[in-house]
Amino acid sequence: MSYGATVADSRLSPRLTELLGDMDHQLDRGLVPLSIYSDPEIYALELERIYARCWVCLGHESEIPNPGDYVLRTIGEDPWIVIRDDSGTVHVLFNSCRHRGTQVCPADKGNASVFQCPYHGWTYDNSGALVVVPERLEAYQRLDLRQWGLHEAPQIDSYHGLIFACLDPTAPSLAEYLGDFRWYMDLNFGMARSGMEVVGEPHRWVMAGDWKSGAENFSGDPYHTHSLHRSTVFVRGGAVGRRPLGLHPNVADCNGHGCSLILSSPDQPGFFAYPPEVVSLLDPQKVTPAQWDLASRMQFTFGTVFPNLSWVHSGGPDPGGEPGERRLSYLSFRQWQPRGPGQIEVWSWVLVPKEASEEYKERSYRLAVSRFGPSGNMEQDDTVVWGSIARAARSTYARTAHLKINLQMGLEGMSEAKVLTDWPGPGLVYDRELEEGSQRTILRHWLAEMTRP
Repeated sequence: MSYGATVADSRLSPRLTELLGDMDHQLDRGLVPLSIYSDPEIYALELERIYARCWVCLGHESEIPNPGDYVLRTIGEDPWIVIRDDSGTVHVLFNSCRHRGTQVCPADKGNASVFQCPYHGWTYDNSGALVVVPERLEAYQRLDLRQWGLHEAPQIDSYHGLIFACLDPTAPSLAEYLGDFRWYMDLNFGMARSGMEVVGEPHRWVMAGDWKSGAENFSGDPYHTHSLHRSTVFVRGGAVGRRPLGLHPNVADCNGHGCSLILSSPDQPGFFAYPPEVVSLLDPQKVTPAQWDLASRMQFTFGTVFPNLSWVHSGGPDPGGEPGERRLSYLSFRQWQPRGPGQIEVWSWVLVPKEASEEYKERSYRLAVSRFGPSGNMEQDDTVVWGSIARAARSTYARTAHLKINLQMGLEGMSEAKVLTDWPGPGLVYDRELEEGSQRTILRHWLAEMTRP
């Protein structure tokens, strides 16, 4: 895949033109400029060409179940109000008064029938319509209130309860954007008979690193587990070793998104190791027979919807139960929010089947947070290395010497990974985890958007 024709963009600086052109010519060889992971010009362009044009997830419908419920979220660094109006319709409203630009909503979440600007009192209902202008008859006699409601995201949609917005009115629909990758999202978010719901509040924390590091890692990088997470595996009483061939396929080139799947061996439970009472809440009618069969053999998945939505879905023995008696699973979805060159704000939610018992929901939540939360044992390992990548990337030497990082695993002659020809789902699917096709997929998508005027 080549983007050389579009790299010659007159609106890019000569340095960015050279940097992106260099990446264009070498990405298919698995070589990537290190400096893209902490570069102020790259970061500014990402906000314009990726976050202002791609579909971005803002949360889950279960966070705003009632009319008037709202949460504050960001697209890139821009502030938005996600709210359910009095009729039940979900809106994504720009948090800025149309009069002088003041943010009209200061609270992270709540329930509101109106938002009143603290500066001059302009007031908007929970659909974003302007309903009150103080002293309008004296000050704004000819003002048409219908033209001065809060700005709304041009496109809003949802998939399996996940709320997405896109700031580009000309962009393809969400269904087109997700494309065939919906097949894998169905396995994780779409099988519960009555849907999924968020438990607790999303955890948020700021860390050093580039948002792309998180997106790439969760798109399919099991290779790091045996090194970076070795101590965590030992603490949990497991053994570090490679899984047999065919039990750890990686999915690449699936509409610019990617994921990795760990299948169960014959002596292990499927359905993400859900306990039997939770498996009974899954509905085979909500997926195809091929999807249901794969889910029945699934133990662990993680994936990324470009640009910054990832998930991890896993399970195993219940830490609070007797050995061999109880199983426990968790589904965490998260966002790698850009907060400046080399800095991320991580948002992490826990999802559970709505019909599961309150006791199960609580245990699942605690397990998810203990592994992938602000102080989670897996999370801490990632934090250290992603921050160090950003520090190296911002160095003068990385920039002036045009340093490259190596993403060649899985390319011809590099590893024994083979493309599966009998895989039931879409995408380019490799038979093992020792390849980096899913990371190259994320970077191809990134490069395509960055070089598209």
